[in-house]
Formats: sequence, C-alpha cells, structure tokens
Amino acid sequence: MRISQLAAATEVPVATIKYYLREGLLHDGRLTSPTQARYDETHVRRLRLIRALVGGAGLSISAVRELLDGVDSPPESGHDLLGVAHHALAKPVAQATDTSAVDAMLERWGWGTDGCDDVGKAAVAEALEGVRSAGFDLPEGVLETYAAAMHEVADAEIAGVPTDSAESAVRYVVLGTVLVEPLLLALRRLAQQSASYQRFGPRPLG
Repeated sequence: MRISQLAAATEVPVATIKYYLREGLLHDGRLTSPTQARYDETHVRRLRLIRALVGGAGLSISAVRELLDGVDSPPESGHDLLGVAHHALAKPVAQATDTSAVDAMLERWGWGTDGCDDVGKAAVAEALEGVRSAGFDLPEGVLETYAAAMHEVADAEIAGVPTDSAESAVRYVVLGTVLVEPLLLALRRLAQQSASYQRFGPRPLG
C-alpha cells in the first residue's frame, strides 16, 4: 500500500507517519522508486502501537522509542521485557531514597526483592514518606490489605500477558498499566462509597 493508504488504514496523518519514519519509530517501506515506497501490515500494526502509546498512554517520543527498542530487540526473559515497559512509564524518584523498609515489607509479605526494581521500591518509599509527613496514620493492617489486593490484581494481569510476541506483550503491559490505572482508582472510590453506605447508611454521624 502507498503511504496515503497506510494513513487511511491507521487514521494517522501522512505528515505524522513521515515524522515517525524520520525519528526511526517506524521502519522504512519497500522502495519502488526513488520517491515511492510500499507499506504492509507490519507498518499498520506498528503505527497502531505507536498511536496507542503516544495518544492513549500519553508517552513522550523518547519513552516510545525506548519501548519500541525493547520490542525490536527483546531481552531473553519475559520478566525483563516487562521491566522495559515499566521503566519507560516510571516517574523520576530521588536516587538516594532509602528502600530498606520497603525491602523488609516485601520479604514479610512473601514477595521477595529479587524481581522488584529499585525505581518501584523507591516510589513506594516516597509515597509512604508522603503519608507520614502529612501526619496521616494508616489504620493497622490497611497497608497489608492494600498489598494483598494489589498482588491479586497483578496475578490476574500477568496471567493474561500474551507470549506470542514481544510487541504483543509490551502493548498489553503498557496500555494495561496506563489505561487501567484510572479505572482502578475509579473503582476504589466507588467501593469506598459502597462500603461507607453499608456502614453508615444515610444516618448522620454522632
């Protein structure tokens, strides 16, 4: 197909496709003349992935490039491939963050620390410090409840990771992480409302 047909098939403007080609995010088509190239279904799949990462997931071009490098040259381990996806999504954290307390929690919960990266552990440590610095005390056992619920969610998600290709796995992990997190937050708030109504009903406090 010509580039105009590729644009129509993917709903990505020709100018944007040419930009992705220049940036190396999209592989070149097969040249049929000095100024013409033909594209195929591999370009359609790649463009749809790029569009989902840039549009739906809201990632920067540099983050998309990092993810696509992982797709094109995937590590041997499926776990490491997920790490590529998570690394591109992670927000910066202070390098000197002390994660020893998080390590202890992970061991206590039976998660272990071998499969958990320093960036994720630092993010948890900073979040807990934010809770403490605000003077908010989590009720006893609530953190463990959070952990158990998150591990159950993660088990279900990881069980669904496709293994047919690195591209499919990255798409599942990245979009599943970025697009589902708002859903999880919304469901938590509805669950809080439901639990609150069951406990308090329409009665006033006191």
